Amino acid sequence: MVIIAGQIVVDPQQRESYLAGCVSVVELARRTSGCLDFAITADLVDAGRINIFERWESQDAVEAFRGDGPSDEQGTAILAAAVAEYDVATVRSLSES
Repeated sequence: MVIIAGQIVVDPQQRESYLAGCVSVVELARRTSGCLDFAITADLVDAGRINIFERWESQDAVEAFRGDGPSDEQGTAILAAAVAEYDVATVRSLSES
């Protein structure tokens, strides 16, 4: 399993429009073979922060989906980013659902 997680920072006044531009990406990712979870969400505390969380069955699934990354418009809006990819060897469930 591969997890991609972190955050990006945009101008707080542009965050809602940035997130609106991500809706189609989230929808597409969630329909993609090998995607277990995919979320791009507004942070509850920091008005400029956007949280990234992706969970994939394999590195091949990530690479098949990833393409070129954010569009030029989205890339320009990003002021800072700290996103990393993690290879997961074991999983322990914390809930039954």
